[in-house]
Amino acid sequence: MKDVQENSKPDSENERPQQFYHGTKANLQSGDLIKPGFQSNYGQRKKAAYVYLTATMDAAIWGAELAVGDCLERIYIVEPTGAIEDDPNLTDKKFPGNPTKSYRTMFPLKVIGEIPKWEGHSPEQLEAMHKHLERLKQLGIEAIED
Repeated sequence: MKDVQENSKPDSENERPQQFYHGTKANLQSGDLIKPGFQSNYGQRKKAAYVYLTATMDAAIWGAELAVGDCLERIYIVEPTGAIEDDPNLTDKKFPGNPTKSYRTMFPLKVIGEIPKWEGHSPEQLEAMHKHLERLKQLGIEAIED
């Protein structure tokens, strides 16, 4: 696991702390905590042992677009309250290393703010992703690994 303080160091590219995002359909406010232990937004919707975060808007957009529910898709700026680790659902199995900058944690994420305007994926991209996830489901492959 990575220590949270390690992620708050400025990165050499832009000399500012790493910013993390969480895509969802939940209506949250600044200061709220996103905690593990609730029903997952994905797969079989089992109790989630982790919460997920990313350092890229694209991955956060997918999270918001693929979350279950009829509520508004939202992307929050979040701050981890404990150690984070690479998300094994995306790293190494699908993409060598962690190019999507996707992580998970057993600790709460503190909501810092919301990204009010962002552009989602095209209808064609969404349809292709939904078809891919349906194929995985038919093969018995769980989208979220705890």
